[in-house]
Amino acid sequence: MSQVVGFVGAGQMGEPMVGRLVAAGHRTIVYARREPVRDRLRAAGADVVDSVREAAASSDVIIVCLFSDQQLREVLSGPEGVLATARPDAVVVSHTTGAVSTIKDLAADRPDGPVLLDGPVSGSAEDIANGSLTVLLGGPPESVEAVRSVLAAYASTVIATGALGSALGVKLVNNALFAANAQLVAVAAQVGRQLGIEEGQLLDALSVASGNSIAADSIRRTGGFAKFEKRAAPFLRKDVAACLTATAELGIDLGGLGAAIADGPFDLT
Repeated sequence: MSQVVGFVGAGQMGEPMVGRLVAAGHRTIVYARREPVRDRLRAAGADVVDSVREAAASSDVIIVCLFSDQQLREVLSGPEGVLATARPDAVVVSHTTGAVSTIKDLAADRPDGPVLLDGPVSGSAEDIANGSLTVLLGGPPESVEAVRSVLAAYASTVIATGALGSALGVKLVNNALFAANAQLVAVAAQVGRQLGIEEGQLLDALSVASGNSIAADSIRRTGGFAKFEKRAAPFLRKDVAACLTATAELGIDLGGLGAAIADGPFDLT
């Protein structure tokens, strides 16, 4: 069943999400600031509006796909924000990877507002275009179920993780593990070079060997270690910082994960 979907944050990940939502038959109301993006969204069939309020007010589901906690607060809070202007029976899904405390504080500030779910994602813009993204969802089970059919436009896997904030917890652990794996692959390549093995040959061999990992595949697909660091490191640094903040707030030591992230060749801290 098609629903009215409000969308804020049509960036690298958000824009292909909007395209998939429109193609799935959902009326999609999008707030975007940059004119070239607005033009592309209109051409894709989205209703482009001039404010967050307009995107949220008449929507059944509001999806926000933003880069940082600060951006999430700006869009969700305040008298013109999503939580103040959406219908009380709406469901808001945040795809932003950030601190668990932020999502909980935002929900606590609007106890009579729409239900807020933390919905961090695992995958790339290519996965979104293919409809094969993974979405983790934290929040009330009935609200999680209510948005499954909408998220299915671009996600092949939607995993309910428990209470609000639990999805971000899972994502932060996942990101820490991915960052540690990427560092270990880089260290392995250093050892390989000492053995006279060119990095491309090593990555190709690992892709069909028992030492393979998603991190190794990601490095290989992006064209090697230098290109991977240039493209992925800014996002990994943000995710690692969020994980370190969250665990520090709870007095949790990352142990070997933290050591691998800090000591590897990539600058992730």
